[in-house]
Amino acid sequence: MKTLTTDVAIIGAGTAGLTAYRAARRRDADTLLIEAGPYGTTCAREGCMPSKLLIAAADAAHHVDTADQFGIRVDERTIDGRAVMDRVRRERDRFVGFVVDSTESIDEAHRLRGHARFLGPNLLQVGDDLQVEARAIVIATGSTPWIPPELQHLKDRLMTNSEIFEMEDLPESIAVFGPGVIGLELGQALHRLGVRVTFFSPFQDLGSARDPEIQRVARKVFGEELDLQLNVQDIDVQEVSQGFRVRWQTEDGDHREATFEKALVTAGRRPNLKHLDLEKSGLALDDRGIPIHDTQTTQCGDSPIFIAGDASHRHAVLHEAADEGRFAGDNAARFPDVRANIRRIPLTITFTDPQMASVGRPYDEVDFDTHVVGEVSYDNQGRARVMGQNKGLVRIYGCKGRGCLRGAELFGPRVEHTAHLLAWAIQCQLTVEQTLRMPFYHPVIEEGIRTGLRDVSKNLKIQRPLQAGELRYGPGT
Repeated sequence: MKTLTTDVAIIGAGTAGLTAYRAARRRDADTLLIEAGPYGTTCAREGCMPSKLLIAAADAAHHVDTADQFGIRVDERTIDGRAVMDRVRRERDRFVGFVVDSTESIDEAHRLRGHARFLGPNLLQVGDDLQVEARAIVIATGSTPWIPPELQHLKDRLMTNSEIFEMEDLPESIAVFGPGVIGLELGQALHRLGVRVTFFSPFQDLGSARDPEIQRVARKVFGEELDLQLNVQDIDVQEVSQGFRVRWQTEDGDHREATFEKALVTAGRRPNLKHLDLEKSGLALDDRGIPIHDTQTTQCGDSPIFIAGDASHRHAVLHEAADEGRFAGDNAARFPDVRANIRRIPLTITFTDPQMASVGRPYDEVDFDTHVVGEVSYDNQGRARVMGQNKGLVRIYGCKGRGCLRGAELFGPRVEHTAHLLAWAIQCQLTVEQTLRMPFYHPVIEEGIRTGLRDVSKNLKIQRPLQAGELRYGPGT
């Protein structure tokens, strides 16, 4: 049995692992990066980038389909499914190639291929004939799609976001199990590309929104376009010659049946931890089997083990994974001189149409005895109406007293941009009044959040409400 000794061992070469490696090396720590699978991050291979490529194709088709509202007649449009998926894979592979090249540029002496598992808090077994003894270890093993128990009997036949981008052509129909962030993004895109899509869920929530008013409006808007089967009971899925037969009971008690060519499961993801033999690490685990750790240091207890990225099961977004990787790699190299880090304001975006976003403190973590809410509907917002995208609702939370911004949930046109503005304002600890003093051009989508901020200010009793018929800035603001 061969043994290698190092300062820092990092398990996983995804976004968090690569960032941890760079952080540890900046402190001149002898570092090993261990990976069992192919190089290339989840974001590049099966997440952020290929999904946005599919959505971009769907947006192009949707612009053609809705051109009539502007007086533009398109007599015929054809969607070439093979060409759509060829571009998705081709561009996806290009993004993956950049990541692979970057990983392979790391000194070969710092890279190990093989499955790692714990033998002790400072000792790893890699493959069959190699042990790694490290002063500190970083767990950055990522996550994989979760298959619900009622679908386990078909798990080898179902698609997840790990497989869907390998399709060579668009299917005629697809059942989507789980209308969360991934399911809504991919399902709506496929629908707009001409695929018959039905969403199934035993719950009523869509995407990542936690504000009940945002959920209400989202169900109404998406329900006008998509076949949403929510609050379903007694769902049964079987493989048949045509694909998959789905039987279910609706929330009204009706029994229905439909057949689909493909089935996509987007019911969430789970950390890749079960093959690490964590019981030998000496770590305390929570009831989900995840090491208990400090979110500002990423350290697990007072051990020499750190955890970062999707493996920590916190925010499954790239910038958070990169931040945690940096914290973990830096502290692993410093160990035992571990230091706390300041985390960014939470920011998540769902790239549906309308888009969804959450900034700062979410609805169910706001104490409305000490906070107020302001809102704006996009139904008649000027620029949104000009673009024919006037649907949605934004809710902004402000604290009583000093009038600080605490959080917001957004559902509307191009909120990927307005969410960033609110995130920056919250992280800079701006008050509602300070934010309102920032420049807002006319007519722009950003005027919508100004209206929401003015509503917060009114509810904080800082500004007087507008009188009937009064225009403070311009029409449609």
